[in-house]
Amino acid sequence: MASAEKTKAHISAVCRVTWVGLFVNVVLSAIKVTAGIAGNSRAVLADGIHSISDMVTDVALLVGVHFWSAPADENHPYGHGRLETLVTVCIGLLLAAAGIGIGWDAISGFRTGEIHHSKPVAFWASFVSIVANELLYQWTVREGRRLNSSAVIANAWHHRSDALSSIPAALAVGVAMLLPEWAFVDLVGAIVVAVFILHAAWSICYPALEMLIDRTAPTEVMDRLNELACSVPGVLSVHRLRSRYQGAGLLVDMHIGVDGGISVKEGHDIADAVERLLLTEELDVAEVLVHVDPWLPEDESCT
Repeated sequence: MASAEKTKAHISAVCRVTWVGLFVNVVLSAIKVTAGIAGNSRAVLADGIHSISDMVTDVALLVGVHFWSAPADENHPYGHGRLETLVTVCIGLLLAAAGIGIGWDAISGFRTGEIHHSKPVAFWASFVSIVANELLYQWTVREGRRLNSSAVIANAWHHRSDALSSIPAALAVGVAMLLPEWAFVDLVGAIVVAVFILHAAWSICYPALEMLIDRTAPTEVMDRLNELACSVPGVLSVHRLRSRYQGAGLLVDMHIGVDGGISVKEGHDIADAVERLLLTEELDVAEVLVHVDPWLPEDESCT
C-alpha cells in the first residue's frame, strides 16, 4: 500500500511539473510564432516552432508517466521503467527533427535570397522567451532530480535549449534592426538555433540509448556496490557483479562467497543482509539478486 501511494505521489508530481511547462510553452509558442511572422524574423519564427516541439514532449510525458509508473505484472516482471527511457529517446528525436527542419529552412533562405528586415516585436519576444524558459528550466530540472526521473530532466533540458536558442535569435534580430544591410544575420541566427537544438537532442538521446542497450552503472557506483556487499559480516568475496538500468532504478545481481561450512539458512541470511543494505543505500537500486557460493582459498577475497 505504501508503494502504491508513493507511485501515485510520483505520478502527481511529474504531472504537476509537466502541466506548468505545457502552459508556459503554449504561451511562448503563440508569442514567438506571432512575433516571428509580424516581425519578419526567421530566427524568432524558428524559435517558436521549437517551443511547439516542447509542447509535444510535455504531452508525451503526461501520457507516458501513467504507463512507466505501473507496477510489475505477469508479462512485465521487471516493471515498465524502460518506457520512461523510451519516452526520453522520443523527446530527443523530436528535438533533433525540429533542429534539422529549422536549419534546412534557413539554408534554403540563403539559397533563394529570401531575406526580410526584422522589427522590434521579434526582439522582445525572444527576450521574454530567454527569461521564461531559463526560469522554467531551473525549476523543472530541480524537480526532475528530486523525483529521479530521466524524462522530466530531459524535458527540463528541452526548456534550457529553448532559452539558449532564443539568445542567438535575439542577437540576430538586434543586429538586423541596427544594421539593415546585415538582414541576412537573421538566417544565420536560425542556423545557430538549429545547432543548439541538435546538440541538446544528442545530450538527451545518448544516455537514454545506452540505458536501452543495458550499459552498466558507472565505475564509481559499481565500486560502491562491491564495497557495501563486502561490508556485510560473512561475505568473504564478491564476483560476477553486474548491473543495468530499468528506468530510473538500477537492477543488480552478484555472486558472494561465504564459508562453505555454514548452513543453507545462514548463507541465505547473509544474502538477505546484502540485499537489504543495497536497497537502502542511496544508489537508486530497485532490485538485487544475490547468489551464494562456497568460498574457496583461490577466490579473490574482500579487502
